[in-house]
Amino acid sequence: MNLEAAKAIGAAIAILSAGCSSLGEGLLVAKAIEGMARNPEMYGKLRSSMIIGAALVETCGIYALLISILILFVL
Repeated sequence: MNLEAAKAIGAAIAILSAGCSSLGEGLLVAKAIEGMARNPEMYGKLRSSMIIGAALVETCGIYALLISILILFVL
């Protein structure tokens, strides 16, 4: 296996991680909205927790994208 093929496989794995991260973020928001619909009194607490969780998941996806770009163009 040559170096270019290994770099492409590594970048694809990193992008797959970013895709799974976006799927997790969608599930997070869906469950938070479901919780807000079931219990409207918890709206403020659920919203703030959802925003913090979405930010953490989004940074994970951005890191995966950054790693894939570094693999492709720097290594």
